[in-house]
Amino acid sequence: MRFDNFDLNLLVALDALLDHRSVTRAAAQLNVTQSAMSSSLKRLRLALGDELLVQSGRGMVPTAGAEQLAPLVREQLLRIRSLISSATAFDPATSTRRFRLAASDYISTVLLVPAQRRLAQLAPGVGLEIAMPTTGTSERLGKGEFDLLLTPREFAAKGHPYDRIFEERQVVVGCSTNPLLQGPVTLEAFTDAGHVAVRFDGRNTFIENALEELGLSVRIEVIAPSFVQVPYFLPGTRRLALMHERLAHQMAQILPLAIAESPVAVPLMQEVAQYHSARSGDAGLAWLRGLIQQVVRELEDV
Repeated sequence: MRFDNFDLNLLVALDALLDHRSVTRAAAQLNVTQSAMSSSLKRLRLALGDELLVQSGRGMVPTAGAEQLAPLVREQLLRIRSLISSATAFDPATSTRRFRLAASDYISTVLLVPAQRRLAQLAPGVGLEIAMPTTGTSERLGKGEFDLLLTPREFAAKGHPYDRIFEERQVVVGCSTNPLLQGPVTLEAFTDAGHVAVRFDGRNTFIENALEELGLSVRIEVIAPSFVQVPYFLPGTRRLALMHERLAHQMAQILPLAIAESPVAVPLMQEVAQYHSARSGDAGLAWLRGLIQQVVRELEDV
């Protein structure tokens, strides 16, 4: 094929088609008509000499050649977008860019909320779109669907760079009147008590994994879908929870909670901000990463 006559916009259409495996959904994503997307598919088939997608029942199935092309096309589109971003000066005062982040409610509460306040001062037109992590978050980062993934290092996607944000300790939290917290919490009291735990999309968090690696089993009475909900299940009960220290102290300002040192030697959690390798030269993303690091330093100085 002749690349000097190839419309590079067709690569965007190809990426959408291979991702959705549907002309209708690909057209909706790119905000074009279904006939325009069908025309793009026809031109792609002619240019590449491959059917790319074939009808199978009510759906479409990619050919072997399309399966090989899919990750390559996605990667090159990301690099082209990063090249354009790096060649374009980023002015936070006038930018209207919306950054897409994957972050738990824990890191959103302790870091992104104060970062957003600084963002509103320095870049009033810039927005944040934050999604809770799921089992597919790393794959979505690899597809370029997120600008940043804020996560414990253990859950970072392979093959992509990250910035270290901070280290986090884990502490024992319970109701302020809980007799188990009127003195140092013993290992026996900790393991015998009922606990509140967190699972995302059926997956353990750093805390649950750490306890398993230490060979400790606790009696879980409540499984919460988010970190911020955990302390609400503690007042008026004898339950305990192992919580991130920064979040625990924030929640203790609004709920009747007591905080104690953990009798379990849980390793420090390394929180990181990860981005796609193709976006290393993204000027806007570099600015946001720098802002996050600045906010972390300011919070640690308080």
